[in-house]
Amino acid sequence: MDPTSIALQGLQQAEVQLNAAASNLANAGDSQNGANLDVVDLSAEMVALMSAQTLFESNIATLKTADQMQKNLIDVTA
Repeated sequence: MDPTSIALQGLQQAEVQLNAAASNLANAGDSQNGANLDVVDLSAEMVALMSAQTLFESNIATLKTADQMQKNLIDVTA
């Protein structure tokens, strides 16, 4: 398993989660098909945004660690 590809997949999942929460917040109060979407669970959307932020941070840290491991491996073999 390549840690870089795993981290990139995690970043994509975080992006999907972030976009979904942002879309829910942005569309609050819009009327579609006569239905009023005034009710948005702000706490749930904030938790989703904070979770996406944590996912981004952890996957970026994984990418940095994988990069450092590759650099160390090149230094050892050189």
